[in-house]
Amino acid sequence: MLMIRLFFVFLLAACLPAGNSWAKEKPNILIIMADDCTYNDLPIYGGQNAKTPHLDALARQGLVFNQAYLASAMCQPCRAELYTGQYPLSNGCAWNHSASRPDARSLPHFLRPLGYRVGIAGKVHVKPKGAFPFDPVPGFDKSCVREPTLPHELEGIEDYMDTAKHGSPFCLVVALVEPHIPWTMGDASQYPPEKLKLPPNLADTPVTRQHFSDYLAEITYMDGQVGEILDALQRSDAEQNTIVLFTSEQGSQFPGCKWTNWNTGLHTGLIARWPGRIEAGRRTDALVQYADIAPTLVQLAGGEKYLPGMRWKFGLPGTKKEFDGRSFQSVLLGKEDEHRLYAYGMHNNLPEGPRYPIRSVTDGKHRYIRNLLPNEIYIEKHLMGGGRLNNPYWATWVGADPLRQEKTYQLVKRYMSRPAEQLYITQDDPYEMNNLAGKQTLDKPKTKLAAALDFWMGSQHDPGADVDTAAALKAARQGEHLHGRFK
Repeated sequence: MLMIRLFFVFLLAACLPAGNSWAKEKPNILIIMADDCTYNDLPIYGGQNAKTPHLDALARQGLVFNQAYLASAMCQPCRAELYTGQYPLSNGCAWNHSASRPDARSLPHFLRPLGYRVGIAGKVHVKPKGAFPFDPVPGFDKSCVREPTLPHELEGIEDYMDTAKHGSPFCLVVALVEPHIPWTMGDASQYPPEKLKLPPNLADTPVTRQHFSDYLAEITYMDGQVGEILDALQRSDAEQNTIVLFTSEQGSQFPGCKWTNWNTGLHTGLIARWPGRIEAGRRTDALVQYADIAPTLVQLAGGEKYLPGMRWKFGLPGTKKEFDGRSFQSVLLGKEDEHRLYAYGMHNNLPEGPRYPIRSVTDGKHRYIRNLLPNEIYIEKHLMGGGRLNNPYWATWVGADPLRQEKTYQLVKRYMSRPAEQLYITQDDPYEMNNLAGKQTLDKPKTKLAAALDFWMGSQHDPGADVDTAAALKAARQGEHLHGRFK
């Protein structure tokens, strides 16, 4: 009996962290998040206006994902998806300004048993605390609506990245608050409004041009913060053994971006760097989603060995699983250049406006969108309301003379009045301006995508329009398990 006990003690010791030796074996993880930055406003994705020298350099040093997506183009749901590895209805956060389930698990739960410290600096915007028990790390503004943003300091993150001092590896999220509105940071004089090339989904009015100039200045300001954070990592002597992920989050607060299921809302910028392990200067078309990031990081941290009960495969309805996503470690390490077949999207409009539920799916080439209440008009109170935080340019769109400004009228109509189905060849039309849902020549991809969307909604026990109701939102805020409610 004594020998058996000694054997199990030895076995346990072999699987547990061992101070500094553990810190040397395990890769550190640094996640840098922008806030409301449309992916193709960045030069690495074809943006023709913004100046981002630090992100350009990071892209040259790492791997750029051409096809990365999130499930919901709103701050809180997309962050909950990233941290939990679960889609919005799985983790419970399917509306903005709501909450995940009290029993939801996230990166701190997954990585701490593997010997990691798991902290967050800057904007948190997920709750409850028990589901997201990050170590608070000081130095960056937590409020995305403060004007101006508080000055940032690097001492907090530098201390957290000191693996020699702490004797353990780190996973640190630095969640910046730019370029979220109000657009007040940076030097807008670098971007004269009259010289800008506006994206095709924006109406060309003087007020829109001025706001776009202010937004671009915030992108450059954010890029400067990225440079400072990476410099701090370099000073920490942990750079060579640190996986760096940068993501631009969802689209900006312009019509057709944030709070939508169009490509400019759900498509996110994603760069990964790991010196000596991730090949530098490469791009991949592998389709990945925010729900895939947590299982990827857990696998890179040794989770398959130390958490043998972790389930990695996409589950069928009723199957208990830890993650909805699955690891794309093999893509990072250059062993594969494909990952998932589809990336999924959803939008519940409450409490940002009257109910307007949307679901979507993309295969990287086509996007299929299903508007579940097409007879309603779409209203988003922040974007369309006017005021300091609510972008008064919208009034210049609606107030434009429709006889002289036909294009502006069509953009307002596109935003507020949507058909039951939309289909785009996103590969050729990245702003998804040309709805091809009625084209018979595209019936085959449309049918295939519609079936994939139906399967996903079934796997999520998604009842569709019935989820975007005041009663469902209230239940979610109270921590009710929505899978159980709608089975």
